[in-house]
Amino acid sequence: MVFDETGSTLLSAFLFIAGMIPSVILPILIAPFIDRYPKKRIIVGLDYLMGVLFLLIAYVVSITGFRYSLYLFFSLITGIIGTIYRLTYQAWFPDLIPVGFEQQGYAVSSSIYPTVVVIMSPIAAYLYKTFSISILFIIIGLLTILAATFEVFITNIHHHQADGEFSFEKYKADILGGFSFLKEEKGIRNIYTYMSITNGAANGLGLMVQAYFQTVSFLTVTMLAFLRSAETVGRIIGGAVQYKVDVPPKKRYGITKFVYIFYEIMDIILLFIPYPFMIVNRFLCGFFGMTSATLRETSVQSYLPSNMRAKVNAVFNVFMALSIILFQIIAGFLGDRIGYRNVVLMLAGISLLAIFIFIVIPSDENRKVYEAARSKS
Repeated sequence: MVFDETGSTLLSAFLFIAGMIPSVILPILIAPFIDRYPKKRIIVGLDYLMGVLFLLIAYVVSITGFRYSLYLFFSLITGIIGTIYRLTYQAWFPDLIPVGFEQQGYAVSSSIYPTVVVIMSPIAAYLYKTFSISILFIIIGLLTILAATFEVFITNIHHHQADGEFSFEKYKADILGGFSFLKEEKGIRNIYTYMSITNGAANGLGLMVQAYFQTVSFLTVTMLAFLRSAETVGRIIGGAVQYKVDVPPKKRYGITKFVYIFYEIMDIILLFIPYPFMIVNRFLCGFFGMTSATLRETSVQSYLPSNMRAKVNAVFNVFMALSIILFQIIAGFLGDRIGYRNVVLMLAGISLLAIFIFIVIPSDENRKVYEAARSKS
């Protein structure tokens, strides 16, 4: 919408960065509060707040029309709320899964987003062309309030008593405790370092793939949409398989190494193969990517103590956000200078190197995390 109104990719990028800035600063500061206070209250409260905020912005926009500064501020505020929400969700969700069903739980949660993308993308495009942006904001606000109302009825499977008492000394100790935990737990540190690098590289790679499809004469944006749809379908099918097929903890590490290496090889060759093979390439990446994501989340969240999830995930979210911003800048700078395909080769090569440095070589530390299972107590 901002690009349609301004015709500027730079202003659109600033809008994206405004929403990302809270992810760089806020997680580490807010994590100790999340670990000590009831997570359900935070989740429900933030959803109601977000719903009201969308209804408010709908009213303001209906009066003022398009104001770029307003949308910039709105992006920043929703970025703050989204950062707190995401961190709370990551800490709370494992407590909602019955012991022994971790893989199925993460398979379902990881499948929801790609399923929604497949269903809602054409609907969203139609609504955007048919209704004003204020009407869309009203729809989002009402749906968010409805979601929050459903969340009120969620009951924890594993209830951990939250310590509501707080002081600056406890706050400082909690932050230092999160860093101390990461310093001692090399496996967690290796996995999260790798994920930060590869997610940043993947975002830069996606930018290059889009630019390549928009500039090469025999490819189109529609063909790129089908390419993304193929990956999404692969993720949905991969999630269904993960829900049905229980992978023993002893096999998680070996499967994950294979998938990571396979995925980067597919990225390396993506822009050098005929289009029909690109479709197959992305479908396989979606399928196997869902497999590795489910196994990783099952392992890591089973391994992390409940009172450490928010703090550890906070550090990860900060590094992830910084990596995405950094690789976006690098990819954008190099794309016009050395060519889109060469940048894809470079970024996939960096991710492949990170696999061997952080996942393959330190096998003892990483295997301990991937073979983790929660106790029933």
